[in-house]
Amino acid sequence: MLDINIISTVLLVDDDPTSIFLQQHLLTDVCNYNGKIHECHNGKMALDYLENKGDFAENGTSYPKPDLILLDINMPVMNGFEFLDAYKLLPKELKGGIVISMLTSSLNKLDKDKAEKYQDVSDFIIKPITRDQLLGIVEKHFKHTGP
Repeated sequence: MLDINIISTVLLVDDDPTSIFLQQHLLTDVCNYNGKIHECHNGKMALDYLENKGDFAENGTSYPKPDLILLDINMPVMNGFEFLDAYKLLPKELKGGIVISMLTSSLNKLDKDKAEKYQDVSDFIIKPITRDQLLGIVEKHFKHTGP
């Protein structure tokens, strides 16, 4: 059986409270995830999280680097594509080993085509993400051990 707890930290980047709630529910209640879950409500906030800037620098704590980012496309301040443009310029030590799965409620094929041009995007998923899709991400991108 695949254990999702091989992932230590997940970063949810989405401005929609319902989507955030559903993703947290999927992780904790459906998949029994017991790692860290952090949320950011736009791409700028997510960059601040990764760089320990802005609101994430105030308490002097270094936030854990996520293993997985579930990234929405349409958000205020900085959308998912703008985040990816800035993300690719980050130093390797801030982004190495992070799997980014782009989530969207858009059925626009152009969004998928655009997402596939980003080397940092590992998966493109229509919301809401399902248990099988989440476990597929874990199986595809994270080594697992066990029976």
